[in-house]
Amino acid sequence: MHPVMLLPDHADTSELRKALWRHRIGHRITDEADGQLLWIADPRQHDELKSLVERWKQGEPLELQHSAKRSRNMTSSLTSLKQVPVTALMIAISVVVFALIGVFGDQLIVTLTIVPIGISGGELVFGQLSQTLSSGQVWRLLSPAFLHFGWMHLIFNLMWVWYFGRQIEALQGSRTMLLLLVVAGIGANIAQYLTGTVLFGGMSGVVYALLAHVWLMSRRVPRSGFFVPQMLVVFMLGWMVFTMTDMAGSVGFGNVANEAHLGGLLVGLITGWYYSSRRLKKH
Repeated sequence: MHPVMLLPDHADTSELRKALWRHRIGHRITDEADGQLLWIADPRQHDELKSLVERWKQGEPLELQHSAKRSRNMTSSLTSLKQVPVTALMIAISVVVFALIGVFGDQLIVTLTIVPIGISGGELVFGQLSQTLSSGQVWRLLSPAFLHFGWMHLIFNLMWVWYFGRQIEALQGSRTMLLLLVVAGIGANIAQYLTGTVLFGGMSGVVYALLAHVWLMSRRVPRSGFFVPQMLVVFMLGWMVFTMTDMAGSVGFGNVANEAHLGGLLVGLITGWYYSSRRLKKH
C-alpha cells in the first residue's frame, strides 16, 4: 500500500471509509503520532480518492448515482482482476477443476493426484513419485492443490487465497505471487506425500504459506502495506492444531491434510523472512 495523506487526528472517518469501499478503492487508515494516515492499494486511483476526501471534508454527499455506481463497479471489478492475474487464475482453475470433476469424476481426480492411482484386486494401488516424475508427469507435483472434494472445502480455501493473494500480488507483483504458488504448492504436496498419503488435495497448504508470508511482512515491515488481523492468525493456527487432534475426527474433520498445512506454513515463513529482510536492508 502507498501513503496518501494525513487526516485530522480525531475525525470520524466512517462515512469516508464506506464511500471508498463503495467506489472499490482499496485503502487503510492507520493511527500515527501526527494524525490518521490514509493509504491506498492502487496508486492509479489516487485522483479519485483525493476527490472523495475533498468532498468528505466539505460535507458533500458521497453516494453514487445508481446507474453510475453499477457501471463503476463493473469497471472497477475488471481493473481489480487485471491487477491480480495470478490470484484470479488460481481461483478460476480451482473452480473449473471442481466443475469438471462433476462431469468426469474419478477419471479426472486420478489425473491430478500426486502419483497415479488405480484399483487392483479390490485394493488401492499407486505409483512411486520418482517413477512418476521420470515419466514426465511433473505437473503432479502441483496439481493436487487444485483438487477440492466439496463446496465448503473449495469456498473456504479460495476465500483465503483471494484475501491474502491480492495483498501479495498488489504489493510484491505477480512474479512473486506465482513463485509462492509453485513453491508452496509443491512443498505442501510433498510434505503430505511423505506421510504415506496419496489421495489428498486442496489449496489449504498454499493458504497457510500466504498467511505466514503476509503475517511476517506485516510484523517485520509495518509500513509495507501488508495487513492481517491478529485474531485471524490465531484462528488459522488454532484451526490447524485442532484438525490434528482426535477431537477433530470425532466431529467429522479427521481427513485433513495436516502435513500439507505445516509444509505450506514453513514455506511462507521462509519467504516472508526472506522478502522482509530484503526490504529492511533497503531502508
